Amino acid sequence: MKHYAILRLLFAAFLLYFAWPFIPEAVTQLELLFWGAWLVFFLLVVGANLATLLQMVAPPIIEQKETRQRERHRL
Repeated sequence: MKHYAILRLLFAAFLLYFAWPFIPEAVTQLELLFWGAWLVFFLLVVGANLATLLQMVAPPIIEQKETRQRERHRL
């Protein structure tokens, strides 16, 4: 189900679009820690969805069940 991975990538890019102007304004150590953790999480989300798109990993279980149901209907 590649369209789910594409939608998740687009949503992550949308969130980054809104967050990017606030990142350079971080002054305190807590703000820097928050934005650093946020960017690491963003990279994990993007990496996982790119791996799904490139078929480097199996799709999530919820998406696998849907393909099994479709295969049953074909029989």
